[in-house]
Amino acid sequence: MNKDIRTLKNYHTHTYRCKHATGDIADYAEAALADGINVLGFTDHTPLPDNRWLSVRMHMDELEEYLSAITKAKPQYPGLTILSGLECDYFIEYHNFYKEELLGAWGLDYLIAGTHFFKVNGRFRGAHGGTMDRKELKAYTKACIKAIESGLFTFISHPDLFGMSCLEWDKEARAASQDILAAAAHNRVALEINSYGLRKKRVRSDQGERPVYPVQQFWELAADYDVKVVANSDAHTPEEVAGGIEYCQQLAADWGLTLADLSYLEK
Repeated sequence: MNKDIRTLKNYHTHTYRCKHATGDIADYAEAALADGINVLGFTDHTPLPDNRWLSVRMHMDELEEYLSAITKAKPQYPGLTILSGLECDYFIEYHNFYKEELLGAWGLDYLIAGTHFFKVNGRFRGAHGGTMDRKELKAYTKACIKAIESGLFTFISHPDLFGMSCLEWDKEARAASQDILAAAAHNRVALEINSYGLRKKRVRSDQGERPVYPVQQFWELAADYDVKVVANSDAHTPEEVAGGIEYCQQLAADWGLTLADLSYLEK
């Protein structure tokens, strides 16, 4: 890529505050400019009013400083549009917090949803570890669809995250994908092709060795639905800020998918 022509946009970026990333706002901004990005959206894992899952997200007390750091950086990098966002796990008990506090009182530019946790038999289960059985996959799908239907989120991050724990492409995986895609199309919510999975250790599935995500079969099905997609790096280090975005854009083209226009966020 010609880095003198800044054409890339990344709407999914984390900072050290989530405890599994490194670097702060300025570090990513400088890396973004060097790598040809002209729009950089920060979407660290949202703090929660009950401070749940603190091992993988910031404390509520850190939210003001996070947003202040973003505001401070904006005039310091005039060649870069910097946006404030958060990545949220959607549960109905947090709906008003997301809507009234984050988007309302705090005035964030946007929110995205990622189904990292979901409930099975009333208990939380993580999407990253262990093999999902049929019941768990259905619960993941239900949680993802609820996020889509909430109307709160600009896009759904890595909707095919279940690929980390579902290593067989069977009728259940296909049905789950179709249900998510149908909900996204009906509600006109964009879905993210996420390059972070390309940087993770590959898995052995019934289709052979593959990335944990993007899951090819999921996105091939997406071509049958009227869904828009966004390609992001899901950067967890400044060096990753542009990593894989162009590749994921090419995947979208190969799969016959249309990129969403999120330029309205920049106004």
